[in-house]
Parts: sequence; C-alpha cells; structure tokens
Amino acid sequence: MKKIYFLCTGNSCRSQMAEGYAKKFLPKDEFEIKSAGVETHGLNKMAVKVMGEDGVEISQQTSDLIDLDYFQQADLIVTLCGDALDKCPVIPPETTHIHWNLKDPGKAVGTPEEIHAVFIQVRDEIKEHVKTLRK
Repeated sequence: MKKIYFLCTGNSCRSQMAEGYAKKFLPKDEFEIKSAGVETHGLNKMAVKVMGEDGVEISQQTSDLIDLDYFQQADLIVTLCGDALDKCPVIPPETTHIHWNLKDPGKAVGTPEEIHAVFIQVRDEIKEHVKTLRK
C-alpha cells in the first residue's frame, strides 16, 4: 500500500482539503493517506464548509503534527506551501516529493463572501492537483 503525506503549515486548511480529496479519489485498497503540519492550528471551519459544499466530509479529520515514522515511510510527500517546504524534515531520497505552492485561505481578508470565494478557489486548485495523482 502506498503512503501519501500532505503537509502545510498548520494542518488546518490546505492539507486537510488535500487529504479529503485524496481519500475520495484514490482507491482505499491502494493508498494510505494522511495530512499534517509543521504546527497545529486546528481544523478550519471554513475549510470544512467548502469541502462539504463539494460533497467531501472532513469534519472528523484532526490537525496533527508531522509524524516522523509515517514521514520516513511515505512514498509521496506533497508540500502545499513554502512554509512546509522550508520547515519539514529532510525528505528521504527514495521518497517522491511534489510541491504545490498554494495561497493560505486561512489568511484571506474581506467580507464573508470574499473570504468564502478564496476558500473555494484554493479548494478547487487542490481538487485538480489531487486528481493528477490518480495517473
């Protein structure tokens, strides 16, 4: 079984959404999927909301720190922001690494509608990226 690890700063938005989509799109009997952060900021309520709007339930996922054992065993590590790329442990040479430099929707400012739109934009980018992992 292949192990995928999605990493971002606080494991609250981007990596959580990526984990949710990967669990939806990738065969459960072929992939083990987890997400984590270099810090834990708790699961962002707007991330849960926009994922639910697209039919993906992530409310039971948890905001976790990087598990070094899982990190070392991962077949694929996906960093979703520069902070995670800069601060994550050294990626083992045999591990495939992909970097998706995504805007942090948790830092969006503006009206509730504008903030919601940023979350949707980032969610949709993540969805498209995750779909490429099926190939």
